[in-house]
Amino acid sequence: MILLDTQPLWISGAILIGVATLLAMAGPVLVRWRITPDRLKLNNEVAGFTFATVGVLYAVLLAFAVIIVWEKFSQAENAAAQEAGAAATLYRLSNGIGEGPGDRLRDSLTRYAKVAATEDWAAMARSGSSHEATLALDATYAALLTYMPSDGRGVTLLAEALHQLDLLTEARRTRLVLASGAVPGVLWFVLAGGAVLTVGFTLFFGTENLRVQAMMTGVLAVLIFSGLLVIIAINHPFAGPVRVKPEALMAVIEDFEAKAQP
Repeated sequence: MILLDTQPLWISGAILIGVATLLAMAGPVLVRWRITPDRLKLNNEVAGFTFATVGVLYAVLLAFAVIIVWEKFSQAENAAAQEAGAAATLYRLSNGIGEGPGDRLRDSLTRYAKVAATEDWAAMARSGSSHEATLALDATYAALLTYMPSDGRGVTLLAEALHQLDLLTEARRTRLVLASGAVPGVLWFVLAGGAVLTVGFTLFFGTENLRVQAMMTGVLAVLIFSGLLVIIAINHPFAGPVRVKPEALMAVIEDFEAKAQP
């Protein structure tokens, strides 16, 4: 599954859905070479009840996994948007801090946004993080803490700026955690094994028309492996063909640069 994460979506789909479906449809044909339809028909009644139970259990597991990875993907999108929003708010608050500390804060915040949008995003594609982005964030904290308010307005401004910086830090920490993926290895084993067992159960049935049985097996395989493809495509929110891009941060950087120009 790890190899499919980094492939273009059409390649992953061709391998996971196309090849797997063809193999599943070939199963009934291979079974008929060894076992006659009359012997397979004896299993239809008992195997039907068992297949219904297996199918429901696997459908619940597959749906649960799809919902979990979709929620994590949406959480990654929200974290990226929250980080960009906190950076934009903090940049605006820096205008009330003063020329010295305010200039340093704006410079360090702009550098952090650029490093995060480039190096941090590239590192998250490998389930890692950028040390340069961490240093840039530390520099932003250091620049903000050089501001010494002398009145109540300044104290309120500093408190809100620290709050926005905390939101930015929390959003970055969230996306770094989500970059490693939402589906653990043991669940991948269960999902893959369950797919093989569920499709394999169709081989115990016997119908008069072999072509119809192969087509029904193919339809079931397409549905199951399509669900697995969705999980693979969005399991790592910052890697692969379907991923969260740093568009929100890039828009903030453009806004910073436009405001910095005289």
